[in-house]
Amino acid sequence: MMSRVKITLKSGKEQSIKRYHPWIFSGAIKHIDGKPAEGDIVDVYSNKNEFLATGHYQIGSIAIRIVSFTQTAADYEFWKFKIQSAFLLRKELKLTNNPETNAYRLVHGEGDNMPGLIIDFYNGTAVMQMHSIGMYLLRHTFVDILREIYGKDLHAVFDKSESTLPFKAGINAKNEYLYGAKSSTEILEYGNRFLVDWENGQKTGFFLDQRENRKLLSKYSKNRDILNMFCFTGGFSVYGLHGEANLVHSVDSSEKAMDQTEKNIALNFKDLSRHKSITANAFQFLNSIHNQYDLIILDPPAFAKHHNVLNQALMGYKNLNAKAFEHIRPGGIVFTFSCSQVVSKEDFKKSIFVAAANSGRDIKIIHQLTQPADHPVNIYHPEGEYLKGLVLYVH
Repeated sequence: MMSRVKITLKSGKEQSIKRYHPWIFSGAIKHIDGKPAEGDIVDVYSNKNEFLATGHYQIGSIAIRIVSFTQTAADYEFWKFKIQSAFLLRKELKLTNNPETNAYRLVHGEGDNMPGLIIDFYNGTAVMQMHSIGMYLLRHTFVDILREIYGKDLHAVFDKSESTLPFKAGINAKNEYLYGAKSSTEILEYGNRFLVDWENGQKTGFFLDQRENRKLLSKYSKNRDILNMFCFTGGFSVYGLHGEANLVHSVDSSEKAMDQTEKNIALNFKDLSRHKSITANAFQFLNSIHNQYDLIILDPPAFAKHHNVLNQALMGYKNLNAKAFEHIRPGGIVFTFSCSQVVSKEDFKKSIFVAAANSGRDIKIIHQLTQPADHPVNIYHPEGEYLKGLVLYVH
């Protein structure tokens, strides 16, 4: 094994590592033997010179993202084993070679013991998004591994890391195909058809983490008038219409999102009369909907990406849900979500509680929702449970 930079932690700072937490913060470091470049593999030791972990070094609050708690060469076979393990889990979940669903998350960062790496599989195209320089420097290795695992089922690999890498690194990454070229952008999800714009859309192009929650929505949709707020590309809208809703109104402030929503609706239905697209500001629109809907979906973008805006975010969730509670018909249902990692499940629920109490309505929780199994949560990294959702019955 080649010689690597050794990082020694301050006394007592090894405890979280011994509990297998995958992050080491800069304040825990006592000494660095050498000058690691951002993205280098480093070895971490306790103040008593006890080996603890191997990880990627980076400049910032999170100084090391751990990739192994045993000494390893971190070579091709090491990464192949990790990605193969992630693939076998998706196979166990019946997501690979599924005739009804051909899009899923293959690698989910810390949840698959690969901090900083996201890989989504869209009907033959793998879209990679790296959040650390260490993972970005391995991108061609990952392409080779994906080709080995998928064989002829892999048509292309697209790297979409331009906007997710730490800006201080000076990498100047660009979104590009590392293997193959753009082919079909149509996917299946429980038989529903969607067009995915992984080149220009948000995240990797589609919110795969709401798959099971969309399926649940369809069970509550029959004969209801549905409002889908922050509709993005219309995922919940398609499921609502397939669930035999009377009507579905899709609202988003982005004209581009509304255009994609209309394409997805047309892809699934010949009769478009039950659907209407509305480009509008969410909070303004919610002021004008009194008694029009009996099912409302609130799936906003992350209101908080950092702890310093947490209180502001919680106020946003409270105000948003208060509008829905105020205007929904008696006997209505609200699907409400937070995808902010810094917002805990307890904080989110408290915000909804305050909104409910202020509304004076009789409100019951009938489902508590989270992300699907292909977005696994590492038990040693509870922060990975970023998606929180409640289904509420409003009398």
